[in-house]
Amino acid sequence: MKLSLGPVLFYWTREKLLDFYAEMAEQPLDAIYLGETVCSKRRALGLDDWLGLARELRECTRAELLLSGLALVEAASELSSLRRLCDNGELQVEANDMGAVQFLRERGLPFVAGPSLNLYNGHALAEMLDCGLRRWVPPVECSGNLVRSTLEQLDGLGLERPEVELFAYGHLPLAYSARCFTARAENRPKDDCQFCCVGYPEGIALHSQEGEALFTLNGIQTMSAKVNNLLADYPQLCAAGADFLRLSPRAEGMREVIAAFDAVRGGALPPLAVEGCNGYWHGRPGMLRAEEISL
Repeated sequence: MKLSLGPVLFYWTREKLLDFYAEMAEQPLDAIYLGETVCSKRRALGLDDWLGLARELRECTRAELLLSGLALVEAASELSSLRRLCDNGELQVEANDMGAVQFLRERGLPFVAGPSLNLYNGHALAEMLDCGLRRWVPPVECSGNLVRSTLEQLDGLGLERPEVELFAYGHLPLAYSARCFTARAENRPKDDCQFCCVGYPEGIALHSQEGEALFTLNGIQTMSAKVNNLLADYPQLCAAGADFLRLSPRAEGMREVIAAFDAVRGGALPPLAVEGCNGYWHGRPGMLRAEEISL
């Protein structure tokens, strides 16, 4: 089993990003995704900066380096930037929007299908394989049974399976909107947000009237309140056909998270239970934990 570090989903300062990746270069990771997937206004690092960072990381890590694109393209300027990203000439691209898939298909370039693409069955994967798909990151709400049945359906079509990368740790990205919820929370218009999400390195917690944590607001992205953690499900992840486990960056504690997953893939027993949630993997509401599911 390989470990990947997903793209940073929150808005961090340039200094924090560079410090973070300098630390991650020392970790036992097999793939590192760079780039901005949430909001085109987040420009702490531009495309040239990401490529420059990748060149530096190549000198100190064995991990495969990839470049992720936006999940929601709303303007012609963003489409132009996406085209430039697909034409970067150095890093393989994670496509999070069908516009990126089209650009990459036209260029005959292999790509990773990110979790924001709606690929839920073998026939959809077969279409993407024709476009150049080499790795599939299932949507975060996919259960283990759905992942297995999708791959078996692909087998039935006589097609070779792509690599499978499961979202195994982090706040789950659930939805995207044209509205910026972080700006709205500070009574700012989206066009004059003043990059206020930089003040929330792990988003804004949203609670119900009863005080229960429901979601995390991250600019135009709505995420899970709890952290998805599939470490206790490691044997089932292997049985489902996973090749990679994606660990989504958080502002603190990633070194310890990576160490825990690395120990289990190295032969240590997985924990019986973990903090966070894993309901989606078991085909139940995502905010639940396995202990609650079994009741």
